[in-house]
Amino acid sequence: MSILDSLTGGNAGDAAKSPLELIGGLLSRAGGVQGLVNTLQQGGLGEAVRSWVSTGVNQAVNGQQLGQALAGTDAGQHIEEMAQKLGVDPSQVLNELSQALPQAIDHVTPNGQVPSGSGFDLGGLAAKFGF
Repeated sequence: MSILDSLTGGNAGDAAKSPLELIGGLLSRAGGVQGLVNTLQQGGLGEAVRSWVSTGVNQAVNGQQLGQALAGTDAGQHIEEMAQKLGVDPSQVLNELSQALPQAIDHVTPNGQVPSGSGFDLGGLAAKFGF
């Protein structure tokens, strides 16, 4: 079972209810899709992020690259908080997220367009990932 899968279980009092909390929280803390895209580009993942936004093949990144790009940001702090809630090392969350985030960004940027503002469609992501 992956870290993201483990987010779907737990007690009613658990802070983490689904992988959408991780991705949604990341988007929220970064200022929406545009904010996260900007943060990742400024963090050295410009080429990869452009591939996620474009209509072509998504370039892969690893957890270490993602962690370096998010270091010192509110989005990076969200990763730390989620790892603590799950009782795992942040690198585990980053490794899992590095697999899901390219698809998530690709999904919320149809036709290669980053939505303006801080809004995003978690319902669409839920359907995309089967949550």
